[in-house]
Amino acid sequence: MNKIVVILGPTASGKTDLSIRLAKKYNGEIISADSRQVYKGLDIGSGKITKKEMKGVPHYLLDVADPKRKFTVARYKKLAEKVIKRIQKDGKLPIIVGGTGFYIQSIVDGTIIPEIKPNWELRKKIEKMGCKEMFIKLKNLDPVRAKNIDKNNPRRLVRALEIILTTKKPVPEIATKKITYQVLKIGIKKSSEELKNLIHKRLTKRLKKNLMIKEIKNLHKAGVSWKRLEEFGLEYRIVAQYLQNKVSFEEMKSKIQIDSEHYAKRQMTWFKRDKKIIWVDNLKHSKKVLDSFLETL
Repeated sequence: MNKIVVILGPTASGKTDLSIRLAKKYNGEIISADSRQVYKGLDIGSGKITKKEMKGVPHYLLDVADPKRKFTVARYKKLAEKVIKRIQKDGKLPIIVGGTGFYIQSIVDGTIIPEIKPNWELRKKIEKMGCKEMFIKLKNLDPVRAKNIDKNNPRRLVRALEIILTTKKPVPEIATKKITYQVLKIGIKKSSEELKNLIHKRLTKRLKKNLMIKEIKNLHKAGVSWKRLEEFGLEYRIVAQYLQNKVSFEEMKSKIQIDSEHYAKRQMTWFKRDKKIIWVDNLKHSKKVLDSFLETL
C-alpha cells in the first residue's frame, strides 16, 4: 500500500488525540511533523506526546536532534522518507502529524528545501538587523514566505534570509519530481474562539506547578544558551525572557497566549493555500474520509 495520511491543523487543535485514534483503527504508525519536537528536552513547551499518551502506537522523529544545534528541513525530509519506507514495508499506514507546514510540504508536495550549509559570516550580518528589519527585508525578497513565518522568531528569519541570499531564489524551491505515493490530507477545523480557549487551557496546564518554566530552566542549565532558547520561539522565547527578568510572570502568560493565537492564524494562512486538504470537525467525519481514501486503488 503506497498511501500516506497527513493530519494537520493549527496549534492546540487536537491533532495528537485524533492521530492516535486513527492510527489504532487503521493500523498506522505516526511520524511527527513538528519543528520543535525533533529536539531532545523540548517536551512540555512543544506539546510532545508522552509514552502513556501514545497508547502503544509507534512514533518517529521525536527527540532526534540536539537543541544546541540547528536542525534543517532538508534533514527532516531525509529522515522522514526513510521512516515512511520502513512503515510501508511492514504493511502499516504512515500517518504524518503536525503543524509545521514546511515539514509536511517537503514530504508530500515534492518540495525541495535546499541543503544550504551555515554561512556564519552572512548570519552575523543578518542577525545585526534585528527581527523587525529582518522581517521587512524578507517581505521584500519573498512575500510568500513572509506571510506565514513567525516574524518574532529570529532563527527562522535568519534561516529564510540565508537561503534566499545564498541561492538568489525564494524559499522553498519547488521540485519537479513526481510524488510516488497517494496522499490524503486531513485538516482539523476549529473556530478562532475555540482555538483561543484551547490555547488558554493548554497554557494553564503547562504552567501548573511551573512545569514548563522548570523545563526551560533545566535546558539552560544543560548548556542551551538563552539566545538559542529564544530562537525556538513562542513559549521558549517568552519563558526565557521571563527567566532573564525581562518580563513579569503575568506579562509572560499574556504574551504566550497572544503569540500562540497569532501563530495559529499564520498556520491557517499557510494551510488554506492548499486546496487538497479535507477539513473535518470530528472523529466520525475523519473516519468517513479515511475509509473512502483507503478503499480507492
